[in-house]
Amino acid sequence: MKDRAGRRRARRFAIGTAVVVALAGMNGPWLYRFGTEKYHQYQINRPEYKAENGHWEIVEFPEEYRLNTIHAALLRTGKVLLVAGSGNNQDNFDAKKYDTRIWDPVKGTIKKVPTPNDLFCTGHTQLANGNLLIAGGTKRYEKLKGDVTKAGGLMIVHNENPDKPITLPAGTEFTGKENGKTFVSQDPVLVPRAKKVFDPATGRFLRNDPGLGRIYVEAQKSGAKYETGTQDNYRVQGLTGADARNTYGIAQKLALDKKDFQGIRDAYEFDVVAEKYIKVDPMKEARWYPTLTTLSDGKILSVSGLDDIGQLVPGKNEIYDPKTKKWAYTGKVRQFPTYPALFLMQNGKIFYSGSNAGYGPDDVGRDPGVWDVDRNTFTKIPGMSDADRLETSGTVLLPPAQDEKYMVIGGGGVGESKLSSEKTRIVDLKADRPRFVDGPSLDKGTRYPQASILPDDSVLVSGGSEDYRGRGDSNILEARLYHPDGNSFERVADPLVGRNYHSGSILLPDGSVMFFGSDSLFADKANTKPGKFEQRIEIYRPPYLFRGSRPSLSGGPQTIERGESGTFTSSHASSIKKVRLIRPSASTHVTDVDQRSIALDFTTSGDKVTVTVPENRNLVQAGWYMLFVDDEQGTPSEAQWVRVP
Repeated sequence: MKDRAGRRRARRFAIGTAVVVALAGMNGPWLYRFGTEKYHQYQINRPEYKAENGHWEIVEFPEEYRLNTIHAALLRTGKVLLVAGSGNNQDNFDAKKYDTRIWDPVKGTIKKVPTPNDLFCTGHTQLANGNLLIAGGTKRYEKLKGDVTKAGGLMIVHNENPDKPITLPAGTEFTGKENGKTFVSQDPVLVPRAKKVFDPATGRFLRNDPGLGRIYVEAQKSGAKYETGTQDNYRVQGLTGADARNTYGIAQKLALDKKDFQGIRDAYEFDVVAEKYIKVDPMKEARWYPTLTTLSDGKILSVSGLDDIGQLVPGKNEIYDPKTKKWAYTGKVRQFPTYPALFLMQNGKIFYSGSNAGYGPDDVGRDPGVWDVDRNTFTKIPGMSDADRLETSGTVLLPPAQDEKYMVIGGGGVGESKLSSEKTRIVDLKADRPRFVDGPSLDKGTRYPQASILPDDSVLVSGGSEDYRGRGDSNILEARLYHPDGNSFERVADPLVGRNYHSGSILLPDGSVMFFGSDSLFADKANTKPGKFEQRIEIYRPPYLFRGSRPSLSGGPQTIERGESGTFTSSHASSIKKVRLIRPSASTHVTDVDQRSIALDFTTSGDKVTVTVPENRNLVQAGWYMLFVDDEQGTPSEAQWVRVP
């Protein structure tokens, strides 16, 4: 593989040099007159160049259909769901202007979809029935320290009554017993009843452990004089009798500090046929920046996120049952940073790569390892290089999925750190003692790298920025194909659009890859000009789409059980060398735990191809897949959609 890539690089260089020399010798002023950009366009549009490097093309929607795409998912209809919610635009949030689009990349059509809530920074995953589960989103935008006018923070409400819970409505006032300052709740809160504690040795009643409720409160008036510096007990205004005696608040410092985003509990299934959101049971916890991961029984695990008061959910993870459409706590606590990269393993456990999107302590839940959800045990995996730079890194399950090898790509320091990593790290989870080892390096330290599995078993790695959210004009306009069989990178055509925060990539059924989003803080090297959200979509067509004919694939069953076979028709059956079953992506914030490419056993006879689906349900999760066949050149067919029940 390395020799092949080297020959291709040498050939590209030789062709380019020959053309430059010829043009310079024949008409030197031509280069000066038309400039290097015209020559670059000439080069990248030559058939020979496309066949070696692939080609990028920008898709720009009509103005009324453009949006700040934060989330994207490929639907089993071949269409792409583009979700903005408020699109990281507080004006949209304040006006309750929430956006979703459905784009058909084949027909080129796009339409608006009514969006029921602010699904900005939600979590999502593919369901077995082909719908998309979407959970969480935005209740309140962050406020930077200089923008906070009213002191506020967390109030812990205590209920010492063992006989009944108590509900305090939004607008409840809490007055400090020592500081005399009054704070007002923003939402209602249900405080459970106290638990009676007995001494089992004597059978006597010892005490009541109060029920606890958490609520965000703000000062009644603006100004620094309403801040508090220390913990205080707070009387709850409006209560009388036993309720007044049993119910009180305790708060630490209530200040004009930065206030983080707040999450919502709402959850929806997006119906891909009706093309609309269907509300389901809300989560137990509000979550902003959560990860949703399929478990071995087909239920969905929801992990992490910022809660309804802007704090990291304290390890209270929960599970969605698609049959009942209800949520339940796992009953055990384990905490991760937001958008943790969590993948279902073939043994039913969960692999955590260490990749995450940011929020959370820098010393809690950041070590990669294997999580047994049922037993709530966690086994760390050693060997990670640049372990302090895993935030905003990407993780991909290398093809084929049966090998259970993962690659962690790039990343940066915690928060707005300027540190970034050029490393790739690979771990073989089938090894007796799994350990990360370094793979080939990128040219530059890279935050927000996008990685998409291709049907020829290569992985397209593109985009990202050297600095946090592209600061200092640090977007990286480079793309590479990673070849797992040779553990090597091959440089291909450069993208036309820079991509950093709020960007992603998705494999399409024709074998091309779409890229969306990017949310730079600034648009110049001096960091003086505010950035603008990148609304253009870009399509990358890999080299295999410029080799002439592709193997055909048609007919066959739409459903294949695990362990069973299905027969398809191909006029190129005798040339087929591999068959791949690829799960469609649901991508956001460099997190795409859905994508996986599964190798299928197959036989050919005449113009027939018979494929067999593996039996392991942890390897082949229930749902819809793209079925590709590849010929001896590595050229894939267009995908056929297949359901594995």
